[in-house]
Amino acid sequence: MRIVIAPNAFKGSLSALEAATAIGEGIRNAVPDAELVLVPIADGGDGTVDALVAATQGERRTLRVRGPLGDPVDAEYGLIDGGSTAVIEMAKAAGLALVLKDKRDPRITTTYGVGELLQHAYDAGARHFVVGIGGSATNDGGAGMAQALGYHLLDERGLELPPGGLALKRLARIHVGGVHATWKQAEVEVACDVTNPLTGPRGASAVYGPQKGATPEMVAELDAALHHFAEIIRRDLGVDVEPLPGAGAAGGLGAGLVAFLGARLGPGAEMVMEALHLDERLTGAQLVITGEGRIDSQTARFGKGPAAVAHHAKNAGIPVVAIGGSIADETELRLLFDGLEATVVEPSALEDAMAQARPLLVRAATRLMWLVLTGRRQA
Repeated sequence: MRIVIAPNAFKGSLSALEAATAIGEGIRNAVPDAELVLVPIADGGDGTVDALVAATQGERRTLRVRGPLGDPVDAEYGLIDGGSTAVIEMAKAAGLALVLKDKRDPRITTTYGVGELLQHAYDAGARHFVVGIGGSATNDGGAGMAQALGYHLLDERGLELPPGGLALKRLARIHVGGVHATWKQAEVEVACDVTNPLTGPRGASAVYGPQKGATPEMVAELDAALHHFAEIIRRDLGVDVEPLPGAGAAGGLGAGLVAFLGARLGPGAEMVMEALHLDERLTGAQLVITGEGRIDSQTARFGKGPAAVAHHAKNAGIPVVAIGGSIADETELRLLFDGLEATVVEPSALEDAMAQARPLLVRAATRLMWLVLTGRRQA
């Protein structure tokens, strides 16, 4: 029996690879000779590099880059498909978790380190990029990233702008001279699950600025600076990013990736499935098992990883079941999955359940397989 095991991470407990391994152990308790295909997944956010590298036997690279406040940080990215595809999480170089709470100031934080990761991967031979842009500490519209790639963002005196979103209000022109011309041949896909435009009441500054340390006054300043940035991009690069759905993601990095690298913004989970070549891995499978820490209506409505797996499995005509640490809103989920199994079946404190996540997941997978085998015998 060929079974594809494609879980998301059980956040706070198990990585996607650890979850896949635990599920595999549980399956073998019931079906010792099962042929298991482990495909740990992600949806473009935290854990995407880990999942894609693990699922494809890729390699990790670590680079010391300029962090969000200019201090050096060691940031990791992945190379898969023989090095032709790079997987980058912007949060590794410019994430909110890299900035102490009392130091957060989106007026000065920069995406420069993200550009350094991109350029390093490009120099290593990658020409296809999957970029996850969740969890940013920045509001610079990708300006820092562009500067790291060789763009010059100049003020009226012809001087390079300093880091940060607030400096964009002084931008006079964008000079392309320092950028590798062959970047135009690269394909950049951005895992973006929000639809916020760059500016305005639903824009990057207004919606996400406060969690990055922005006061109402800062929000107004940053929004005006991004609006000016978009006008210069429109004039000098011929790209209108301001109203683009998703342009406001990651403090406007979505807009910057489109403007400076011709990127495509799209649903994160689906991009990861494509990068994993999931459809090819499903060939010949009799069952697909997915899962994550909590499975509820958001799993289906917001296109999270297990939902994407379910859609691919159903398109291939393969039954798909899901295991969750907890499961809610089952009526809606029954339309998505052929079966559901919770790891926690007795009253338990959350801390205890998370501490015992692996053995609970192993047992849940074993229970699930006994049910599957029973159903097959009765069919």
